[in-house]
Amino acid sequence: MIRRIPCGKSRAAFILAAMFFFLFFTETVPAAEMQVSLTEAVRLALDGSHEVMAFKYSLDAGSQDIGIARSALLPKISFEERFMRTNSPPYSFMTKLGQERIVQQDFNPDALNRPNAVNDFQSSVSFEQALYSKRALIGLGLSKRDYEAKREDMKRKKEEAAMKTAEAYLEAKTAKEYILAAERSAEDAREHLRIAELRYSAGLGLYSDTLRAATVLSGAERKLLTARKTYNMAKRLLGLSVGLQESVDAVEMSPEIKLMPHAYYIDKAVNRKDLASLRIMHENAKERIKLAESAYHPFVGMGGSYQLNDNKRPLGAQGDSWQVSAFLRWDIFDGLKRERERIKAKLQAAEIEENLKGLKNAISFRIYGAYLEAEEAQKNIELSKKALNTAEEGRRLVKLRYENALSPVVDLIDAQASLDNARAAAIARENDYRLAVIRLGFESGTILKDLKIE
Repeated sequence: MIRRIPCGKSRAAFILAAMFFFLFFTETVPAAEMQVSLTEAVRLALDGSHEVMAFKYSLDAGSQDIGIARSALLPKISFEERFMRTNSPPYSFMTKLGQERIVQQDFNPDALNRPNAVNDFQSSVSFEQALYSKRALIGLGLSKRDYEAKREDMKRKKEEAAMKTAEAYLEAKTAKEYILAAERSAEDAREHLRIAELRYSAGLGLYSDTLRAATVLSGAERKLLTARKTYNMAKRLLGLSVGLQESVDAVEMSPEIKLMPHAYYIDKAVNRKDLASLRIMHENAKERIKLAESAYHPFVGMGGSYQLNDNKRPLGAQGDSWQVSAFLRWDIFDGLKRERERIKAKLQAAEIEENLKGLKNAISFRIYGAYLEAEEAQKNIELSKKALNTAEEGRRLVKLRYENALSPVVDLIDAQASLDNARAAAIARENDYRLAVIRLGFESGTILKDLKIE
């Protein structure tokens, strides 16, 4: 007798079985890998690079120095609550006077000489305003120029991020092209093994030829595995350079950057951001001499206060009073501190001036070296292409000779090794040139313009 399962139990069993199948027999589809062009990668780096973001916070923090310097020219307002208990004759009398509690008996000599202890809750609001402070005015100008210098440093930091991203991008692009070259080498090695086996089967070749061809194939497959590992690492490095934890793939090399004459880069380098920053710092160093000299000037200000006094509670108002004052403060002698600060400021200005001259010379030298590298890399491209064509033709001829028993397998293996090296060199020289031109733009300060970012 067949026993039927109730409909409800059957449905529950079906759902459980479906869930089991979904969890254990379906593969998780990996998320699509981000693919970017060089320009897109640099844009991502400028927006999301941790180094750029950290420097941006530093720049924002530096902007607050302007407000801090300006605060020296704005009024200072403060509130104070103070409690005092005393039996000092003068303080006791003044305390009661401030509380407006003086009566006739307080003028009794015994009460004046031996007063009872009194309490005083003193509440006051006071202000002070600078009317003339040369030091504060110069300090405000210094803080503004410091911020401008840091803004130029921020622009240079972006150029550095662009350079690092371009290097990572080219490394990923080169690694991808190496995989294609390694795959072609593996295909050629398989073809050589097939020919060696056919010759051995036909009694026209040696068994040792098949062993050598198999060994070469194993080596080619190992190189392919290494190329794929290197490519995966390069993609991860590219992702890291743009501020991501995931891998990022390089898909195209646009824009192609044209190599300009050497004089073009020298002219553009005048506006390099770190050079502009150092110029501003040099101006500020000369202003710091004036800042040190400003200590010889007086400080003129005014102030005032409103005060409440009470003997029983805080913020009480048994008595109230106010005062307004103007003052001039002038340091006549400060132990030669001002003179030492002035000498120090002059020496620091001279130091920055020498650094500025040194940076100009270093930039000129780096551009010269980078330009020579770019020229060399450009010429090497043509040489590597010729070498590749020669290696391909040589391998083809040796392969024909081997198939016709006119050359040993060693010649074919050597010809294939030369072809593999030529393929790798052609890829490397192409990307060496691209990197050299980008580095030349970095040294001259035109990298963002060259990459179509600005």
